Amino acid sequence: MNADDLILVSVDDHIAEPANMFDAHVPAKYKEFAPRVVTDENGIEQWWYGDIKGRNLGLNAVAGKPREYFNVDASRYDQMRPGCWDVHERVRDMNAGGQLAGLNFPNWTGFSGQVLNQGPDRAINEIMIKAYNDWHIDEWCGAYPGRFIPCGMLPLWDVEEAAAEVRRLAAKGCHAVTFSENPAALNMPSIHSGAWDSLFAACVETETVICCHLGSSSRGVATSPDAPAGVAMTLSSAGTVYTLVDLIWATFWERFPTLKFSLTEGDIGWIPYFLWRAEHVNDRHGGWINHDFSKTGGPMQIFNDHILVCFIKETVGPQLFNHFNLDNVCWESDYPHSDGTWPNAPEELMKTLAGYDDATINKVSHENAMKHYNFDPFKYIPKEKATAGALRAMSPDVDVVTRTGRLADERDLAQWKAILSGGGVAPAKA
Repeated sequence: MNADDLILVSVDDHIAEPANMFDAHVPAKYKEFAPRVVTDENGIEQWWYGDIKGRNLGLNAVAGKPREYFNVDASRYDQMRPGCWDVHERVRDMNAGGQLAGLNFPNWTGFSGQVLNQGPDRAINEIMIKAYNDWHIDEWCGAYPGRFIPCGMLPLWDVEEAAAEVRRLAAKGCHAVTFSENPAALNMPSIHSGAWDSLFAACVETETVICCHLGSSSRGVATSPDAPAGVAMTLSSAGTVYTLVDLIWATFWERFPTLKFSLTEGDIGWIPYFLWRAEHVNDRHGGWINHDFSKTGGPMQIFNDHILVCFIKETVGPQLFNHFNLDNVCWESDYPHSDGTWPNAPEELMKTLAGYDDATINKVSHENAMKHYNFDPFKYIPKEKATAGALRAMSPDVDVVTRTGRLADERDLAQWKAILSGGGVAPAKA
């Protein structure tokens, strides 16, 4: 197979949500409470939900920029390419990058909707979460059927309400929801508590995948307060290590034998070691740990049966494919984040999967994503027109270099340190 023949369906992209996203979806009586974009005295555009600051744009919207223009300091919409926030331009960018479809996680709300879950009035929070989901499914995904896998967020403070939203979303054709990689870190019950059983049951009933995106616990990884910025960036996947190990030692699998979780943006090369380590721990310490795997088959079997994983361009994981259930390994683009491979994803993936047969490449590049997320783009787009080469021919005029923004400077490093220390700024006036 060559790069032009690839069919690419990403299980992890992101939206730098447009400032008007709530306009058509929040009832008039609640519009004064709707999240908003405000501009501060430095000209930075920032989302706010009441007095709660949203996640900034920064490294989350750098597609097409040379690395010298990567900014951590919050940016502006006119300093990113329109494909970050405009669905029509997004599809043109997808065409130019040879990508058929993608699952889009939220950005300013936090990857599991943390900001909208933290508002002081839960009734209003629920209105805003449903408004976000309706915008995402009806406007963003609905604008181009066959190009987006919808992914909803949940009111996580109430498991019954969360389960009801899963069912509402499934009725709208959405079979993925974003969930925290570690809800206990958000002062919610842990996955070991049994408190989430109603949510898990709803996901089984509706064949909905629970997506745990890296960073969705609002905690980063650091070794020491004065560590260079590269330390935390290198350790970013460590958060996903914790999530994986929590899941393979969880005790709810026998109650929900078809439940699926996905681990997003944490890469995969490290996974075989921790699976081995878990099996080793059970073998050596099973006498006193007293963990019953008799009905689930052990940590490795749980992983193979229930957990989906993905990678962008790493070279280690694909060399270890014999340690994975290849039916559960997917590809991600991560557009427009700083680790993404746009517009060269087809070429990068072919380098990563060099030596594998077409059947394996097809599983990883699109078939596994379609199967697990109940997604069939070929109902809308003929397969022969869904290849990287055919899509690129549809939008040959797209300039893949982003020619706006500013050079990175000391502001970005200062912002990074503030993020790691939990710092922030007061709300600016609208």
